[in-house]
Formats: sequence, structure tokens, C-alpha cells
Amino acid sequence: MMEKIAEMKGLTKSFGDLKVLQGVDLDLYKGENLVVLGKSGSGKSVLIKILVGLLKKDEGSVMVMGKEISELKLKELNALRLKIGFSFQNSALYDSMTVRENMEFPLVRNVKNLTRKEIDTKIEGLLDSVGLPQSINQMPSELSGGQKKRIGIARTLILNPQIMLYDEPTAGLDPITCVEINTLITQVREEYNTSSIVITHDLTCAKATGDRVAVLLDGQFKAVGEFSEVFENATDERIKSFYDYNFIQ
Repeated sequence: MMEKIAEMKGLTKSFGDLKVLQGVDLDLYKGENLVVLGKSGSGKSVLIKILVGLLKKDEGSVMVMGKEISELKLKELNALRLKIGFSFQNSALYDSMTVRENMEFPLVRNVKNLTRKEIDTKIEGLLDSVGLPQSINQMPSELSGGQKKRIGIARTLILNPQIMLYDEPTAGLDPITCVEINTLITQVREEYNTSSIVITHDLTCAKATGDRVAVLLDGQFKAVGEFSEVFENATDERIKSFYDYNFIQ
């Protein structure tokens, strides 16, 4: 039996009259890359914000690493968040810092008593694993979109998270860079033993990275399974049209 690292049951969330999540059930298993697919505005980002306690749910339960998120005090929640890496859509690098300083920032803030050598070894190792060792002294403004994304992922890994959350990892990137980022997401799982949720509306990304795919429509998961399963067996026209929109023959 596979071990669950996160579990959502009966999750609802509304903003005024707008019902965004309407009874969501989803499990994330240890060592799995789970893709959450949905169009813009379907509630994908709301889902992961609830998962890390940035938004409060209306109803339902959210268990992460055996803890119910809504019951945690702020100190406990912050401790749990350190085990969750969040790769933002825009990479969220500090423009005024070099790549080295960007990488160092979360490490020095959260891990005490590290020597300069330990910090450097950690940073150099991670930059190496995302294929950008040479960029250590560059500023974010000198990097391409794909390079920024890689550095953002490397910085997210610096605290050895158990869960990785990728928010639209291929958004705004050219097709070749998309392939590189998709490969990197798979490599991260192998190398750092992470469990991941990949939020995307890009089916190529979903197919390349996901062990399972969950399609979010009208605030609920309408299909969950392997990529081929979900799209070959789709009876829901909206799921079919989603596929056709991405892969126009």
C-alpha cells in the first residue's frame, strides 16, 4: 500500500458568491509527481494555497504529513512549510541579489550555525544539479526565463523539502526550454526523493512529468489517473476539448 503524504477530503472554498472548490478529494502519495490540470481561474492555485495554509478552507479536511493544516498553530505551520518547497510561476528571485545570495537567503535564515564552506558546498551542488554552476555570481536580470526558473527550483530545494509544489512551471517559456524544465522536474524527484504537485494547463508538461493527472473542472476533480487513461477514456466533452486545445492535430 502506497503511503499518502498529503490528503484532501471534501474541500470547499468560496469567495463571496464565487464557488471555487466544491468538494475536492485528492491524495498525494510519497515519491509521486501528481499533475493538477485546469484552465485559468479553475482554482488550481487556490488549492495549493490551502495546502500550505496561506488560505483557509471553508469545509473539509487537509492533511499534510499526518497533520491537519487548520489545527496547526502558526509556529507549527511555519515548521511544516519548511518541508514544502514552492516554485513560483515567476521564479520569485530577488532582483537586487546575485544568484548565490538568492540561494543563500532561505538557507541562512532557517538553518543556524552553518559554516561558509557548508553553505558554498550546498549552493554549488544545487546549481550543478540544475545545470547552471556558472551562473553563481550573475544577477537575475542577466538570466533567461528558463534559467531563472531553474535557479528558482534550485533555491526551493535548498532546505531539502519533502513536498515540491510547482505553479505553472512552463508558463511563458519556449518549447525547447519547456522540455528542459519538464526533464528537471522528473530529475528533482529522482535525485531529492520529493513528492510533487505540478499545477499546469500545459498538457505536454502534464504528460512528461505526471505519474497521475487530476483534471479540475467546476471546482471538482472530474478525472484522476494516468495521462493516457484520463484522455483516452474521456466522456466529458470539456476534458476532450482541453486535449484538442493543447494538441491540435
